[in-house]
Amino acid sequence: MKRILMPALAIALSVCAYAAAPITISSPDGRITAGIQTGDSLTYSIQLDGHTVMQPSTLGLTLSDGSIIGKGKAKISSRRKVDQRITTPFYRHASIPERYNELTLKIAKDWDVVFRAYDDGIAYRFVTRSKKPFEIKDETARFRFSPEAKAWAPYANVAPGSTFEQQFNNSFENTYHTAPIDSLDRSRLIFLPMAVETSPSAKILITESALENYPGMFLNTSAAPGTLNAIFAPLPSKRHQGGHNNLQLLVDEREDFIASVNGPRAFPWRIAVVAADDATLAATDLSYLLGEPSRLDDISWIRPGKVAWEWWNDWNLRGVDFPSGINNDTYKAYIDFASRNGIEYVILDEGWAVNGEADLMKVVPEIDLPALVGYADKAGVGLILWAGYYAFDRDMERICSHYADMGIKGFKVDFMDHDDQLMTGFNYRAAETAARYKLILDLHGTSKPAGLNRTWPNVLNFEGVHGLEQMKWALPTVDQVTYDVQIPFLRQAAGPVDYTQGAMRNSTRGSYQPIYNDPMSQGTRCRQLALYMVFDSPLNMMCDTPMNYDDEPESKEFIVSVPTVWDETRILDASIGEYIVTARRKGDRWYIGGITDWTPRDMVLDLNFIAPGVQTVDLFADGINASRNASDYRHTQVQTTPDGKLRIHLAPGGGFAIRTL
Repeated sequence: MKRILMPALAIALSVCAYAAAPITISSPDGRITAGIQTGDSLTYSIQLDGHTVMQPSTLGLTLSDGSIIGKGKAKISSRRKVDQRITTPFYRHASIPERYNELTLKIAKDWDVVFRAYDDGIAYRFVTRSKKPFEIKDETARFRFSPEAKAWAPYANVAPGSTFEQQFNNSFENTYHTAPIDSLDRSRLIFLPMAVETSPSAKILITESALENYPGMFLNTSAAPGTLNAIFAPLPSKRHQGGHNNLQLLVDEREDFIASVNGPRAFPWRIAVVAADDATLAATDLSYLLGEPSRLDDISWIRPGKVAWEWWNDWNLRGVDFPSGINNDTYKAYIDFASRNGIEYVILDEGWAVNGEADLMKVVPEIDLPALVGYADKAGVGLILWAGYYAFDRDMERICSHYADMGIKGFKVDFMDHDDQLMTGFNYRAAETAARYKLILDLHGTSKPAGLNRTWPNVLNFEGVHGLEQMKWALPTVDQVTYDVQIPFLRQAAGPVDYTQGAMRNSTRGSYQPIYNDPMSQGTRCRQLALYMVFDSPLNMMCDTPMNYDDEPESKEFIVSVPTVWDETRILDASIGEYIVTARRKGDRWYIGGITDWTPRDMVLDLNFIAPGVQTVDLFADGINASRNASDYRHTQVQTTPDGKLRIHLAPGGGFAIRTL
């Protein structure tokens, strides 16, 4: 990946004194400081504007031979400053600043710990130079706050009362439980990202990056009061085929260690995003920045875009002269729809391969894939295939080779449902193998992104989100509207979300009900339009049936017009769990989306950042009766006031969408 360098890229300073007093490292702007203490244990604390926002928290590694990495003397081996700009293809910006101060401590023979301080957070990682194989028995990563600090915690979505072992197997899809840290359920695992409000003017978001061939981190509150303690799934030693349609590998036995290490390597970054305001959480790029640089020299073949998707709407066509379902006629209808509307892709979701056999070379007789590929190619539409995890992993090279030769453009891989060392290793192997055959990937059924999309930019999307698919079956007690205004500050802080928005059947709080084959969204029509700007998705689904879009040509035309990657993104106004307004630019055109919770709001937008003075914009706003009929909207071209302001009313569960002319 090309880097755009600025002067004074890196200044390295060697320091050889042993550290006795606390060591500090501060962000380039000086607002954030980490205080590091060595000795009986290795700890760090975080201050924002001189106030402690995270109390001294322990980090370390325990090896299988009993060695503890992080205990004892430490020597400062180097400090450096980095100030440059990197290109960021298929992201929310065309390029982003990479600006940090770095400190490396030698903490044991062949071992370092590296700290970085950015203007929006602190990160650290362990590095080993050992050439001998070894095992990591456990990792200590604690985050200490006041017991009363408010937390936003997504629990592993398994039945309450499940053991930690049972909770390791989860889809990483759940709404957020909001409570003081010491009121969280100690029997539950919390997956990342999660956030803590340490004071009215400070929040910390915890996540990780560069998660290659190492287990993902869960958190739990069973340690000391106010402490979040890391939990890691041990390495599986025995697995069997099973789970959803026989497409998963379920763990039977595990080793007594969490990771096997075969030589020198750097371990994942542990990240604390530090924010004085909520917009900083939503705007952070730390997960991407701390991913390893791209391993692809040529990315010209990677094509982001919209996807006409059939699974959410249950292949529910009407007005056609054939039975709709998993067959060539149905997929030709989706291809025709995509072609007419300039939509880049159609997905063949679960059902095109023989069910229950986990063999992607066995196609159901109703589908003629070569014929569909030829039909789609003539229409200028790419086809993407859904794949269960085990079916893809067991024969990955052959599958990628075969379907790339056929003309398939990529895979949506599903039902991983673990993030132990074997599964994070799979994610990178899948990305590398797909890239060799010029295939894009959507890692559905996985945990949050952790820098993988920087290292392998052919991986365009990740699930790990309680997305719109839940509205096919979620009870009315599930509050998806509030969750929507939490995602940008929490899950999306780690990277793109495969949320699959775009519903044309919309419901108020009282009218929502789950209907599997004709689903609806919670909240208004304009909310669905706004989500194409509020959420990051380089490969972005249009979840509803083609006929529902054709019945709503204004909404369809707007959705299709919205880019999926951007030159610039700004968070204009934001409050976690209440509302967010996101502005994105592609070329000279701006798109702005705003959503609220169930509270109606009057917002005043200042559009002078686009151009000063009076402007005329294309506006989709909630209709006057949207509180009663969620599909009610008004589409108008409106002018700002002379001082560049625009007033907009949002209905309960509402939203708005703007594009400049």
